[in-house]
Amino acid sequence: MRPVTRLARWTERLVPGAVLLLAVGAGALQTAAFAPTEAWWLQPLALALLVALAWDASPRRAAWAGFFFGLGWLASGLWWLYISLHDYGHLAAPFAVAAVLLLAAFLSLYYAGSLWAFARWRRPGAAARVGLFAALWLMAELARAQWLTGFPWIASGYAHAVGPLAGWAPWIGVYGITALAAGLAAALAALTLARAWAPLVAVLLLAGLPALLPSSFTQASGEIHLSLLQPDVAQDQKFDRELWDRNLDALLRQAESARGQLVLTPESVVPLPLAYLEPEVVQRIAAIGKERPLLLGSFLGDDRTGFINSLVAVGAPVQPDGNAYSYGKRHLLPFGEFIPPGFHWFVQALRIPLDDQATGTHQRALVLGGQRIRPLICYEDLFGEDFAQSLVGPEAATVLANVSNLAWFGPRMVQDQHLQFSQMRSLEFQRPLVRSTNTGATAAIDHQGRVTARLPAEVPGVLEVQVQGRTGATPYARWLAALGLWPAWVLALAAVLALRRPARRA
Repeated sequence: MRPVTRLARWTERLVPGAVLLLAVGAGALQTAAFAPTEAWWLQPLALALLVALAWDASPRRAAWAGFFFGLGWLASGLWWLYISLHDYGHLAAPFAVAAVLLLAAFLSLYYAGSLWAFARWRRPGAAARVGLFAALWLMAELARAQWLTGFPWIASGYAHAVGPLAGWAPWIGVYGITALAAGLAAALAALTLARAWAPLVAVLLLAGLPALLPSSFTQASGEIHLSLLQPDVAQDQKFDRELWDRNLDALLRQAESARGQLVLTPESVVPLPLAYLEPEVVQRIAAIGKERPLLLGSFLGDDRTGFINSLVAVGAPVQPDGNAYSYGKRHLLPFGEFIPPGFHWFVQALRIPLDDQATGTHQRALVLGGQRIRPLICYEDLFGEDFAQSLVGPEAATVLANVSNLAWFGPRMVQDQHLQFSQMRSLEFQRPLVRSTNTGATAAIDHQGRVTARLPAEVPGVLEVQVQGRTGATPYARWLAALGLWPAWVLALAAVLALRRPARRA
């Protein structure tokens, strides 16, 4: 099938440099679809431009278009990493810029591979091309999310935490939405380039199907009053011994003023184990716990066994297993919390404290006030497959609680992006999710993904929220807990095998 429109002929005549510039621009446009905007519709439009550039391109040219699209998207969407590398890691500005670009370039290889395969295996028919692109794009996103510990930040499906595709979240999750959005983008390209209406009509009908399907899978399980602390301690002050006493006193005064049934602090607000604190400070923390339970961001472990980024319950009742409650982070951040082999020199140059941590080992929820509260530390909430098992069955968590410290990355974009990811988790599992953060975004999200309360960024405060817990499990939670992301991989691979061009016989 040869293109028939003027636009199609124009894209064929573009010189390689123009193709790459358009791909970079389209990638940056996709970043604009994510928070802090809610311009979800920009995501399929941006991706449609990439499909148009690859529609009849050679595999090599399509691969370069995919690479530069990823570079424009991820460099503009992850630019805030520069702040941690330069402002706090003291890396010279040119090297910090280069590091962000190198990370974006490495991650863009997934999209270069998917576009190469699209150009290599596409069939003449528009419908087959639409399905093939959606499957290959899904595989690229899954690979980025899981390989080499995974880094799925601003995966394309997250742009649809709002908008018409959000209704699919409790059925197929963020990666199912990713595939559907990619199909929509390819269908828009097919309509523009080949005047093929059928793929677009099919995708739109599929996108609207949740309106005819059951949409409520969880039930209210009572309410709990939570106090979410936002200390607003600048990252360069956190380990300053001269400011340590002042910052700790301000944190504890916040906790003493809280009124909730549980006080939740951000991660690592006490950046060392409680056993290392002065006795009078430990006594003050214990006194707060006697007034109302406190889930305190601290560390477990020691120099010999390793330190674990943890939440330690102070004053909470003994749990059903007969033990006091604590939670240790299980999915660690490369370079910030563990050092990949061969990169000790780089991390040491950044002078990151506690740069090679141990891993937590359990998924227990805190039982308190008739609710089961499942903690998630920092970007653990990007990996729903890691904790889906804690959201099914008779002991399922009723509330999700994320604690983070994004002071490393400044106040712009990163806080809103992370909040958007939390909204997607609430939609997928139909659970409320509360966030206690150091500098923002401290917020409460209901089980329908709506932000119901939020503190301004970089302002100290306590957010008092009444949270309705939920029981029951969504279809997505059930199949994710049982099988992980394997069904998405299998379906994508099956679609590629069914839709790819048959190999030529010798």
